[in-house]
Amino acid sequence: MNISFPYLFIVFFIYSCIGYICEIICSSIVQKKLVNRGFLCGPYCPIYGVGSLFILFTLLRFREDPVIVFILGAIITSALEYFTSFLLEKIFHNKWWDYSYLKAQIHGRVCLQNTLLFGLGSLLIIYMSQPMIDNILIKIPELILNIFAYGLLFVFVADCIYSFIIAYNLRNRIIICEELKTEKLAKLPGMLEKILKERVKKFKTYPKRLLEAFPNLKNANAKEFDIMRMIRDKGKKVNKKK
Repeated sequence: MNISFPYLFIVFFIYSCIGYICEIICSSIVQKKLVNRGFLCGPYCPIYGVGSLFILFTLLRFREDPVIVFILGAIITSALEYFTSFLLEKIFHNKWWDYSYLKAQIHGRVCLQNTLLFGLGSLLIIYMSQPMIDNILIKIPELILNIFAYGLLFVFVADCIYSFIIAYNLRNRIIICEELKTEKLAKLPGMLEKILKERVKKFKTYPKRLLEAFPNLKNANAKEFDIMRMIRDKGKKVNKKK
């Protein structure tokens, strides 16, 4: 199979969708309700696509040794999860997931349970799913594959831009509410209301889907979201009076 960009993106997209489905199943079981898991709006989790490409590029050479595939796959994907968590926290001023409640974990970013599952997933990718995917893609004409790949790429990039704007706005709201908490003047009800109107009047309500997908965001910033809720309620009252 020709390793072209359209081919790589299709493979990336397929594993991103598979990862999204796995996240939906696991999160829905834990939260006991259906959860639209994922940072982006679409039905895909890019971290799984990136991790799968890393596995394919680094572990195919060890195909004859499943033990090596399992161990290196677990290490590579866990390192990716740790780095992604760290990067998102630095960019968006939030910790998107937290495994601190588990015994075997590192800084709440990765845990032993996921590491073992990632190792198992690496075996499935190398020995089962990737041969099946290649058998399907090789039958698709190159022109059709290219059109499909670039169409998906356009949708994916648009989703990334929109979702990053939403997450960045959420980051700014939390930072502003943190500042309001620490200001001495904020203790005065009248002054608090004035500050809220001046600083947050351009903000709409926080993104419900994002908070349902990553409940740790809300739990870790409970006081900030109380302030946001108060802003939202005040805005509703003002609109009703109008």
